[in-house]
Amino acid sequence: MNIFIGGAWPYANGSLHLGHIAALLPGDILARYYRLKGEHVLYVSGSDCNGTPISIRAKQEGVSIEDIANRFHQEFEESFSKLGFSYDTYSRTDLPQHHEVVQQIFLELLENGYIHKREIEQTYCDFDRQFLPDRYVEGICPNCGQPSRGDQCDHCSSILDPLDLLERKCKICGNEPTTKTTEHFYFSLSSFQKEMENRVELAKENKQWRENAIHLTDRYLKEGLHDRAVSRDLPNGVSVPVEGYEQKKIYVWIEAVAGYYSASKRWATETNQSDAAFWEKETVSYYVHGKDNIPFHSIIWPSILSGIGKGVHPTHIISNEYLTLEKKKLSTSKNWAVWVPTMLESYDPDSIRYFLTENAPENRDADFSWREFILSHNSELLGAYGNLVNRTLKFIEKSFESHISGEIDKTIKEKVSSKYEEIGLDIEQGHFKEAIQSIFEMIRFGNKYFDTKQPWRTLHEDREDCQNVLLTCVHIISNSAQLLAPFLPFSSEKLRGMLELAPYSWQPIEKVSYQLSDINPLFERIDLKQIEIELEKLKLNSL
Repeated sequence: MNIFIGGAWPYANGSLHLGHIAALLPGDILARYYRLKGEHVLYVSGSDCNGTPISIRAKQEGVSIEDIANRFHQEFEESFSKLGFSYDTYSRTDLPQHHEVVQQIFLELLENGYIHKREIEQTYCDFDRQFLPDRYVEGICPNCGQPSRGDQCDHCSSILDPLDLLERKCKICGNEPTTKTTEHFYFSLSSFQKEMENRVELAKENKQWRENAIHLTDRYLKEGLHDRAVSRDLPNGVSVPVEGYEQKKIYVWIEAVAGYYSASKRWATETNQSDAAFWEKETVSYYVHGKDNIPFHSIIWPSILSGIGKGVHPTHIISNEYLTLEKKKLSTSKNWAVWVPTMLESYDPDSIRYFLTENAPENRDADFSWREFILSHNSELLGAYGNLVNRTLKFIEKSFESHISGEIDKTIKEKVSSKYEEIGLDIEQGHFKEAIQSIFEMIRFGNKYFDTKQPWRTLHEDREDCQNVLLTCVHIISNSAQLLAPFLPFSSEKLRGMLELAPYSWQPIEKVSYQLSDINPLFERIDLKQIEIELEKLKLNSL
């Protein structure tokens, strides 16, 4: 089976925060899981190095757009690597290959009759003497009355045109912009209304999209799809490949989603393979992002794919709700955020992955609090998982010279074996929180089993029974590590070394003899004083 997984492309205009990771982590869990199953997986993403946010940052710092893009792209690569994200390709939108692919898509849509020219009014700043990119126009959303910008309202998720905003002002100088007539290319999104309606109905039947994706897409379709500008007067980006219009850029909403296709092409070039199989109708495709990106993946990208004659469409949409921080909305402008590079300096990446999976904003907003993060590490990762591993393996090391063999309890063996299908189904359906909770139920059961069987007593009374009990505990541990490999790759790999296991797969491990080596604690306790230290840092940084 061919599995395509696309993670949303973060803007290379500032560091990643935990909200980004909460939205993107499911993509890596899926990729690791399907690889363990032996499927043909292509997992891609990249840095969005074009568009307005980067040019704003460059102007603020007095440096080039390229300087900003390079700085944060490199930082993103390092952060994702330290967190264990296993992208097959992590690309960027300012590569020549990306530009060529996007221009080719534009020309195909134009040739197929889905792009046309239109004279329109656009916001223009007389003070700065330029047409304003949509994100440069700020004002009040006409639908919900909240402060917004000219491409999309973060409060009600309405897709906007800057001319729709009330009380408009230029983000650069603060003055009220005027309007001027200009010519732009438009994408005939309205042509795909019926097709998108059918796709949403199919998603409802299959339950392969998150509820928020279905509801929001339904809303857009009921309002009716409108043709959208596909070119803009922007300072950076992909040039329109039509004579006389080269100074205009292909609008970011069509250019960024095309990054999935250009990253696929980059992977094919780098590995000397063909990516054609991942763009065929039978491909199972997952698109992983935050809820603010839903319409771009549920309507716009599928319409573009149809417009260029590709049979594959998003089969699964994994769109997380928002992550709040200490019960307050994340705010990068107010520095109310936990920045990933800083957090990785002090905390185990598996601790971050565990908390953001077990407390994921899958169906509603979820909160990150330092207190809950540190307590969950100490009680679940260290207190439950680490405790089962340490007490069992240390006992075997001390009493059996690091070697254990015997018979596994048959009932427990069946219980463990059944977890693979159950947890695999949860992962495939996007229920990552349920999956990891189910594994930790098994780990807690292992601790209870160890306590009930009291191997420290049977060691002297019935050595054979003691060995069987310990082997059963090791059976629970080895399979827990394998089941957790998509979620907690670092500790799973550490355990694979201690237990001298073969490379992981998605089949039950049924070894009846183990030789242990290099037994060390999986996790270290975090001092509870860190809770107040982190809270104080957060408050000071946001002043």
